[in-house]
Amino acid sequence: MKEHPYYTSVLYGVSSILDAFDGYAARKFNQGTRFGAVLDMVTDRCATSSLIVFLAVLYPQYYVAWQVLVSLDLASHYVHMYSSLASGSTSHKNVDGQSKLLQLYYTNRTVLFIVCAFNELFYFGLYLHYFNFAIFGTGMTVVSTPFWIFKQVANVIQLKNASVTLAELDAKDRNKQQN
Repeated sequence: MKEHPYYTSVLYGVSSILDAFDGYAARKFNQGTRFGAVLDMVTDRCATSSLIVFLAVLYPQYYVAWQVLVSLDLASHYVHMYSSLASGSTSHKNVDGQSKLLQLYYTNRTVLFIVCAFNELFYFGLYLHYFNFAIFGTGMTVVSTPFWIFKQVANVIQLKNASVTLAELDAKDRNKQQN
């Protein structure tokens, strides 16, 4: 990543396109599975976390922010996926009655795609900026910032709602044991 920004850009871009195509194909041919949903989420988290960790190398003065962003991304998605499974939901994208923002995010595939794409472009713009692709990298970061903010807010809401769901499930289990 550090010695080959051109190769990194091409490979990261191809990886992102294939990720989007894979999900589209699974839905189109009715081949979506629970394992596929979890695998997709895990690989997305790994890719984003790896890029953020590398940004911590490039911009060490912001190491605490990078740590918070990785932690928020991992925790919000893991707790959300776990609470969905624990509550018997058929999909982690079922967020009925939880939050209008999350409903928009998870029920509108266009919104989900755009927000996720621009979230990645925010981080990748910072990567490119470091390697003196200043106009392109900075422009990409500036344009993607509102979507990146939306994604971070969604992550906080997702973590909060999933935590509440798990706490409610625990309370129900405890009440059953006491009765």
